[in-house]
Amino acid sequence: MARSGYFHGDLRRALLDAGLEAARSDGPEGVSVRELARVAGVAPSAVYRHFEGHDELLFELALRAQSMVADAMETELALVPSGDRRAWADGAIAATGIGYIRFAWQEPGLFRLAFRTRGDLEAAHDERGRGACGRTPYEQLELALDALVEVGELTEQERAGAEALAWSAVHGFAVLTVEGPLRSLDAQTREAFAVRIVEMVRLGLAQCAGTRA
Repeated sequence: MARSGYFHGDLRRALLDAGLEAARSDGPEGVSVRELARVAGVAPSAVYRHFEGHDELLFELALRAQSMVADAMETELALVPSGDRRAWADGAIAATGIGYIRFAWQEPGLFRLAFRTRGDLEAAHDERGRGACGRTPYEQLELALDALVEVGELTEQERAGAEALAWSAVHGFAVLTVEGPLRSLDAQTREAFAVRIVEMVRLGLAQCAGTRA
C-alpha cells in the first residue's frame, strides 16, 4: 500500500504512515529511515527528498502522534456533562488528564514518540499537532484551565504557568505506569490512581489559588 502511495506521488504520506506503525510497535527507537524506505519500496535516498534527516522525520511523526493524543483527550471531554458550567470545568480538567493517561496505556509506543519534539514549547501550538478536535494536547489543557478561571476556581495569577504544573504531574504518572516501576500495577489500581492524580492536580491548583489570594 505504501508503494502504491509512492507511485501516486504521495511518498511522504506513505513514509509517515509506515513510521507511525513502526513507532506503535517499538516507540521512536523503531523508526529507521532504511526500514521505512524498504517498506515503501524505495531507496533510502528517496526519503531524504521529503525529510532533511532522521530528526525531521521523527519531529513530523511526533506531531502526528500528538494529534492522536489530542483526540483521545477530546473523547473524554465529550463525556463531561455540559449543563452546569462549574461542574463542566471540574470535569474538563479531569477528562483531559484521563484522556492523556489512557492514550499512554493504549498506545505506549506512540505516546513515547509524541513529545519527542524540538523547539521547546513552540510545538505545543503547531497546527500539525492538532487533531480532529482542532487543538493540540497542550491547547486541550489550556481550554480546561481557562474554564477553571471562568468559574472562579483559579485566579488569573495562578493560571499563569499552570499548564506546566498540571502537565508535569500527569505526564510523570503516565510515564511511570508505561515504562517505570508503576507498570506492575494491576488495571483496577492503575485506573483508581489515575483518577486520584487528576483530582490532586485540580485541588492542588485551586488550593494554591486560595492560599495566595
